[in-house]
Amino acid sequence: MAGKVQGKVALVTGGGSGIGRATALVLAREGAKVMIADYVPEGGEATVKMIKEKGGEAAFVHTDVAIGKQVVAMIEKTVATFGRIDCAHNNAGIEGRMADAVSDSEENFDRIIAINLKAVWLCMKHEIPQMLKQGGGAIVNTASVAGLVGFQGLGAYTASKHGVIGLTKTAALEFAQKKIRVNCVCPGVIQTPMVARLMDSGTMNEQDMVLGEPIGRLGQPEEIAEGVVWLMSDAASFVTGHPLVIDGGWVAR
Repeated sequence: MAGKVQGKVALVTGGGSGIGRATALVLAREGAKVMIADYVPEGGEATVKMIKEKGGEAAFVHTDVAIGKQVVAMIEKTVATFGRIDCAHNNAGIEGRMADAVSDSEENFDRIIAINLKAVWLCMKHEIPQMLKQGGGAIVNTASVAGLVGFQGLGAYTASKHGVIGLTKTAALEFAQKKIRVNCVCPGVIQTPMVARLMDSGTMNEQDMVLGEPIGRLGQPEEIAEGVVWLMSDAASFVTGHPLVIDGGWVAR
Protein backbone atom coordinates (compact mmCIF):
# COMPACT_ATOMS: atom_id res chain seq x y z
CA MET A 1 0.00 0.00 0.00
CA ALA A 2 1.34 3.43 -0.98
CA GLY A 3 2.14 5.91 1.77
CA LYS A 4 0.14 9.09 2.37
CA VAL A 5 2.73 11.22 0.56
CA GLN A 6 4.29 8.55 -1.65
CA GLY A 7 6.69 9.99 -4.24
CA LYS A 8 6.39 13.57 -2.99
CA VAL A 9 9.19 15.92 -1.97
CA ALA A 10 8.81 17.61 1.40
CA LEU A 11 10.71 20.44 3.05
CA VAL A 12 10.75 20.71 6.86
CA THR A 13 12.20 23.70 8.68
CA GLY A 14 13.32 23.18 12.25
CA GLY A 15 13.67 19.53 11.30
CA GLY A 16 16.55 18.86 13.67
CA SER A 17 14.47 18.25 16.77
CA GLY A 18 11.01 18.13 18.32
CA ILE A 19 7.96 18.42 16.09
CA GLY A 20 10.07 19.07 12.99
CA ARG A 21 12.09 15.89 13.40
CA ALA A 22 8.97 13.86 14.14
CA THR A 23 7.29 15.24 11.01
CA ALA A 24 10.34 14.47 8.88
CA LEU A 25 10.35 10.87 10.10
CA VAL A 26 6.63 10.40 9.43
CA LEU A 27 6.98 11.97 5.98
CA ALA A 28 9.78 9.55 5.13
CA ARG A 29 7.77 6.63 6.52
CA GLU A 30 4.86 7.68 4.28
CA GLY A 31 6.99 7.71 1.14
CA ALA A 32 8.31 11.27 0.78
CA LYS A 33 11.83 12.46 0.07
CA VAL A 34 12.66 14.97 2.77
CA MET A 35 14.85 18.06 2.90
CA ILE A 36 15.69 18.95 6.50
CA ALA A 37 16.43 22.61 7.21
CA ASP A 38 17.73 23.71 10.58
CA TYR A 39 19.95 26.34 12.19
CA VAL A 40 21.76 23.64 14.18
CA PRO A 41 23.67 21.33 11.80
CA GLU A 42 24.11 18.51 14.30
CA GLY A 43 20.38 18.12 14.83
CA GLY A 44 19.49 18.34 11.15
CA GLU A 45 22.15 15.86 10.10
CA ALA A 46 21.04 13.47 12.87
CA THR A 47 17.49 13.53 11.47
CA VAL A 48 18.81 12.76 7.99
CA LYS A 49 20.77 9.83 9.41
CA MET A 50 17.67 8.49 11.17
CA ILE A 51 15.69 8.60 7.92
CA LYS A 52 18.42 6.95 5.88
CA GLU A 53 18.87 4.19 8.44
CA LYS A 54 15.22 3.28 7.84
CA GLY A 55 15.70 3.24 4.07
CA GLY A 56 14.34 6.70 3.30
CA GLU A 57 15.76 9.57 1.28
CA ALA A 58 16.75 12.81 2.97
CA ALA A 59 19.23 15.67 2.84
CA PHE A 60 20.16 18.61 5.06
CA VAL A 61 20.50 22.33 4.41
CA HIS A 62 21.80 24.72 7.05
CA THR A 63 19.37 27.65 7.20
CA ASP A 64 18.49 30.66 9.31
CA VAL A 65 14.87 31.03 8.21
CA ALA A 66 14.73 34.64 9.40
CA ILE A 67 17.17 35.67 6.63
CA GLY A 68 15.63 35.96 3.18
CA LYS A 69 18.76 35.01 1.22
CA GLN A 70 19.16 31.83 3.23
CA VAL A 71 15.52 30.89 2.63
CA VAL A 72 16.06 31.36 -1.12
CA ALA A 73 19.15 29.13 -0.92
CA MET A 74 17.13 26.53 1.01
CA ILE A 75 14.51 26.40 -1.74
CA GLU A 76 17.18 26.24 -4.46
CA LYS A 77 19.02 23.38 -2.75
CA THR A 78 15.80 21.41 -2.27
CA VAL A 79 14.92 21.73 -5.95
CA ALA A 80 18.50 20.98 -7.03
CA THR A 81 18.56 17.86 -4.84
CA PHE A 82 15.08 16.43 -5.38
CA GLY A 83 13.71 18.29 -8.41
CA ARG A 84 10.64 19.92 -6.82
CA ILE A 85 8.82 20.81 -3.60
CA ASP A 86 5.39 19.26 -3.15
CA CYS A 87 4.97 19.83 0.58
CA ALA A 88 6.45 22.24 3.10
CA HIS A 89 6.26 22.28 6.87
CA ASN A 90 7.27 25.75 8.06
CA ASN A 91 7.94 24.74 11.61
CA ALA A 92 11.07 26.46 12.94
CA GLY A 93 10.39 28.55 16.02
CA ILE A 94 11.64 29.69 19.41
CA GLU A 95 10.05 30.45 22.76
CA GLY A 96 12.22 33.44 23.63
CA ARG A 97 12.30 35.02 27.08
CA MET A 98 9.22 35.08 29.28
CA ALA A 99 8.18 38.62 30.25
CA ASP A 100 5.03 40.68 30.61
CA ALA A 101 4.13 43.39 28.11
CA VAL A 102 5.87 46.11 30.11
CA SER A 103 9.10 44.35 31.09
CA ASP A 104 9.71 42.60 27.76
CA SER A 105 12.68 43.91 25.80
CA GLU A 106 12.57 45.19 22.24
CA GLU A 107 15.37 42.78 21.35
CA ASN A 108 13.46 39.76 22.66
CA PHE A 109 10.23 40.83 20.95
CA ASP A 110 11.95 41.42 17.60
CA ARG A 111 13.81 38.11 17.70
CA ILE A 112 10.68 36.09 18.42
CA ILE A 113 8.68 37.83 15.71
CA ALA A 114 11.54 37.39 13.21
CA ILE A 115 11.88 33.65 13.72
CA ASN A 116 8.30 32.66 14.49
CA LEU A 117 6.37 34.95 12.14
CA LYS A 118 8.53 36.73 9.57
CA ALA A 119 10.29 33.45 8.76
CA VAL A 120 6.97 31.73 8.02
CA TRP A 121 6.14 34.55 5.60
CA LEU A 122 9.62 34.32 4.01
CA CYS A 123 9.27 30.56 3.56
CA MET A 124 5.84 30.86 1.93
CA LYS A 125 7.05 33.78 -0.19
CA HIS A 126 9.66 31.52 -1.80
CA GLU A 127 7.93 28.14 -1.61
CA ILE A 128 4.74 29.23 -3.35
CA PRO A 129 6.39 30.39 -6.62
CA GLN A 130 8.09 27.00 -6.90
CA MET A 131 4.79 25.24 -6.27
CA LEU A 132 3.04 27.41 -8.85
CA LYS A 133 5.61 26.31 -11.44
CA GLN A 134 4.80 22.70 -10.62
CA GLY A 135 1.03 23.15 -10.67
CA GLY A 136 0.33 22.94 -6.93
CA GLY A 137 1.45 21.96 -3.46
CA ALA A 138 0.59 21.85 0.23
CA ILE A 139 1.99 24.00 3.03
CA VAL A 140 1.56 23.46 6.76
CA ASN A 141 2.76 26.11 9.20
CA THR A 142 3.32 25.52 12.89
CA ALA A 143 1.23 27.86 15.02
CA SER A 144 0.18 26.99 18.59
CA VAL A 145 -2.71 27.05 21.01
CA ALA A 146 -1.03 30.36 21.88
CA GLY A 147 -2.27 31.49 18.48
CA LEU A 148 -5.84 31.01 19.67
CA VAL A 149 -5.80 32.20 23.29
CA GLY A 150 -3.66 34.51 25.39
CA PHE A 151 -0.79 33.36 27.60
CA GLN A 152 0.42 35.67 30.36
CA GLY A 153 4.14 36.38 30.18
CA LEU A 154 4.43 35.18 26.60
CA GLY A 155 3.21 38.25 24.72
CA ALA A 156 5.69 38.16 21.84
CA TYR A 157 5.33 34.40 21.39
CA THR A 158 1.54 34.63 21.53
CA ALA A 159 1.50 37.52 19.06
CA SER A 160 3.77 35.60 16.68
CA LYS A 161 1.53 32.52 16.72
CA HIS A 162 -1.65 34.56 16.25
CA GLY A 163 0.15 36.05 13.28
CA VAL A 164 0.98 32.64 11.83
CA ILE A 165 -2.70 31.74 11.82
CA GLY A 166 -3.55 35.02 10.09
CA LEU A 167 -0.86 34.52 7.45
CA THR A 168 -2.04 30.95 6.90
CA LYS A 169 -5.64 31.98 6.30
CA THR A 170 -4.64 34.83 4.00
CA ALA A 171 -2.29 32.74 1.85
CA ALA A 172 -4.89 29.97 1.69
CA LEU A 173 -7.43 32.39 0.21
CA GLU A 174 -4.92 33.93 -2.19
CA PHE A 175 -3.86 30.61 -3.72
CA ALA A 176 -6.92 28.39 -3.23
CA GLN A 177 -7.72 28.41 -6.95
CA LYS A 178 -4.12 27.74 -7.93
CA LYS A 179 -3.99 24.26 -6.38
CA ILE A 180 -1.95 25.32 -3.35
CA ARG A 181 -3.40 24.50 0.04
CA VAL A 182 -2.14 26.31 3.15
CA ASN A 183 -3.01 25.13 6.66
CA CYS A 184 -1.46 25.23 10.11
CA VAL A 185 -1.31 23.09 13.22
CA CYS A 186 -1.89 24.44 16.73
CA PRO A 187 -0.08 22.13 19.17
CA GLY A 188 -0.81 22.14 22.86
CA VAL A 189 1.92 21.36 25.39
CA ILE A 190 4.14 18.82 23.64
CA GLN A 191 7.18 17.04 25.05
CA THR A 192 9.82 18.79 22.96
CA PRO A 193 13.20 20.38 23.74
CA MET A 194 11.47 23.79 23.79
CA VAL A 195 9.02 22.70 26.49
CA ALA A 196 11.86 21.00 28.39
CA ARG A 197 13.77 24.29 28.44
CA LEU A 198 10.72 26.13 29.77
CA MET A 199 10.29 23.55 32.51
CA ASP A 200 13.99 23.58 33.42
CA SER A 201 13.90 27.36 33.72
CA GLY A 202 10.87 27.23 36.02
CA THR A 203 8.68 29.05 33.48
CA MET A 204 6.41 26.00 33.24
CA ASN A 205 5.63 23.30 35.76
CA GLU A 206 5.05 19.83 34.31
CA GLN A 207 2.50 18.84 36.94
CA ASP A 208 0.48 22.01 36.30
CA MET A 209 0.66 21.44 32.55
CA VAL A 210 -0.60 17.87 32.90
CA LEU A 211 -3.42 19.01 35.17
CA GLY A 212 -4.33 21.64 32.57
CA GLU A 213 -4.69 19.01 29.84
CA PRO A 214 -8.20 17.50 29.79
CA ILE A 215 -6.74 14.35 28.27
CA GLY A 216 -4.49 14.00 31.34
CA ARG A 217 -1.02 13.99 29.77
CA LEU A 218 1.34 16.00 27.61
CA GLY A 219 1.39 15.43 23.87
CA GLN A 220 4.11 13.71 21.86
CA PRO A 221 5.79 15.24 18.79
CA GLU A 222 4.65 12.27 16.71
CA GLU A 223 1.02 13.16 17.42
CA ILE A 224 1.54 16.57 15.83
CA ALA A 225 3.49 15.04 12.97
CA GLU A 226 0.60 12.76 12.05
CA GLY A 227 -1.69 15.80 11.74
CA VAL A 228 0.85 17.68 9.65
CA VAL A 229 1.30 14.80 7.21
CA TRP A 230 -2.46 14.32 6.91
CA LEU A 231 -2.86 18.00 5.99
CA MET A 232 -0.13 17.58 3.37
CA SER A 233 -1.71 14.46 1.90
CA ASP A 234 -4.39 14.13 -0.76
CA ALA A 235 -6.73 12.90 1.98
CA ALA A 236 -7.02 16.57 3.01
CA SER A 237 -7.63 17.83 -0.53
CA PHE A 238 -10.65 19.96 0.50
CA VAL A 239 -8.93 21.46 3.55
CA THR A 240 -7.27 24.87 3.33
CA GLY A 241 -7.01 27.88 5.61
CA HIS A 242 -7.56 25.66 8.64
CA PRO A 243 -5.85 25.88 12.06
CA LEU A 244 -5.85 22.23 13.16
CA VAL A 245 -5.84 22.12 16.96
CA ILE A 246 -3.95 19.14 18.41
CA ASP A 247 -3.90 19.91 22.10
CA GLY A 248 -5.55 17.22 24.19
CA GLY A 249 -8.56 19.46 24.69
CA TRP A 250 -6.65 22.48 26.07
CA VAL A 251 -8.62 25.23 24.30
CA ALA A 252 -11.93 23.41 24.71
CA ARG A 253 -11.96 24.14 28.44
